[in-house]
Amino acid sequence: MLHRMAFLLLSFSLPTSLSADDWPEWLGPNRQSVWQEDGIVQRFPTEGLEVKWRVPVGFGYSGPAVANNRVYITDYVMTSGEVSNNPGGRDELTGQERVLCFSANTGKVLWKHTYTRPYALSYPKGPRCVPTVVDGKVYTLGAEGDLFCLHAESGKVIWSKQLQTEYHTPSPIWGFCAHPLVVGKTLYCLVGGEGSVAVAFNKDTGEERWRALSASTAGYCPPTWLQYDGVEQLLIWHPESLNRLDPETGKVIWSVPLKPSYEMSIAIPRVAGDLLFASGIGNVGALFQMQAGHQAPEVVWRGTPKTAIYSSNSTPFLENDVMYGSDCQIGSLMAVRLKDGERLWETFEATSQTDRRASHGTAYLVKHETRFFIFTETGDLVLANLTPKAYTEISRFHVLEPTNDCFGRAVVWSHPAFAERSVFARNDQELVCVDLAAKRYSR
Repeated sequence: MLHRMAFLLLSFSLPTSLSADDWPEWLGPNRQSVWQEDGIVQRFPTEGLEVKWRVPVGFGYSGPAVANNRVYITDYVMTSGEVSNNPGGRDELTGQERVLCFSANTGKVLWKHTYTRPYALSYPKGPRCVPTVVDGKVYTLGAEGDLFCLHAESGKVIWSKQLQTEYHTPSPIWGFCAHPLVVGKTLYCLVGGEGSVAVAFNKDTGEERWRALSASTAGYCPPTWLQYDGVEQLLIWHPESLNRLDPETGKVIWSVPLKPSYEMSIAIPRVAGDLLFASGIGNVGALFQMQAGHQAPEVVWRGTPKTAIYSSNSTPFLENDVMYGSDCQIGSLMAVRLKDGERLWETFEATSQTDRRASHGTAYLVKHETRFFIFTETGDLVLANLTPKAYTEISRFHVLEPTNDCFGRAVVWSHPAFAERSVFARNDQELVCVDLAAKRYSR
């Protein structure tokens, strides 16, 4: 029986050292894609939003994190090589990866951590993973597997790992993309290699706690945390199967086949009530019904070419029996009925702003009160209502230029952060802070 959906994702609370106004990791607090700050503008003014500051940065797909009035971001400064964005081949670059810390108020650089790192990646324009800020530490994972724990105030290295070297695994063709997850005293990370697709580290010392799973490659889907039936659960989706692990030991509780094309397990599984949805490229997706105890979930339905959402670059949002998200093959933003996968509507206005299919068209969705903030691949910030009946645009503001490219069109593929009553967004040239405080525009 399908229960009425109650939006349920991560169950652990924010660290006490962070403010409710912070955006300390990918998708925001507890990775819910929900912004809870008050005093936010209800409609953008006719003359546009106010840009508080702009600062130069290098290449990067990684979005910013904001904590304790500081903005953390990673980038890549290329010194030689050529970027072709060939999906089937690796470009070789030389350069430096960096972790940058800015004042959230002014954009002033407070510190930077830099290290030399050659790249051999497809779509090599910089790191992929958003920094995670917890308990005075910032955790970063570079595109070629450089995992760092840094002091959040000074940038001093507390511990580090080179995952390719230590776990004898090559980088995936599109680099290390799975944002590390911190819960309690443990950092969970997708690594790769025999028996080490998932690895748990002590977040304070870097000591390995356990390693688990083998697969052809680790894939790109971040570790996912949820609580169901009163039990905390860790989900790992690699390119061959979706797996539930015991967070304390790494023991595999259950495993169900779910094989996207091109080994592209990317978007995290989403949970609503007792239902779990996961999907990827190649029209591979399924809705599962969670079971009590150690039983594997049961398939409610599997998607077809004309049903469901097949997400890639961005993760869908589940609310009130409906999924909203961008489909990687069609490239539109869709609404899909959760109980059977029926598509209710679609639009390109919130993704590529075309009137035709746009492969990997991307929109990043963040819920605020009753509306959604949508950051498009064209560099626009959109305020919209999303309902089962329609996409209704309220306001739009062009934040920055799309400086990367995909299949012949200009794109920006980086998830923004919402904090300090502002939005923080980046492309391959600059990091921008735009004021979203209602009082700023009520004068």
